Amino acid sequence: MKKWFLFITAILMLYSSVARAGDFDDATDAYEKGNYDQAIELFLPLATQGNANAQYNLGLMYDEGKTVTQDYARAYMWFSLAASKGHKGAEEIREKVAKKMTPAQIDEAQKMARDCENKNYKNCE
Repeated sequence: MKKWFLFITAILMLYSSVARAGDFDDATDAYEKGNYDQAIELFLPLATQGNANAQYNLGLMYDEGKTVTQDYARAYMWFSLAASKGHKGAEEIREKVAKKMTPAQIDEAQKMARDCENKNYKNCE
């Protein structure tokens, strides 16, 4: 009985990681095709699960104003979260976004990132 439980658990874990990878690929595909509404719908749940690549892409969408109102503080927040998860490039682009912001906006964005991280990425939007 224990072997079956372990086997089923392993299959479920494999399936869920494949599903997440598929969601990210679908989101990236939607973004590349200009379907930004669909892309953000797919990136957001992944970002709230701690996916650094999805967090980075949300940062891009907020920086560029794709489907969402351009919001440098939110872009900075998502880039900060991605950088804290080890995303290569997130820190560099976050610094470029910071050059478009006031010191008060940067402080607010840093607070937003801390709050989001403390809430385990839930309700960050």
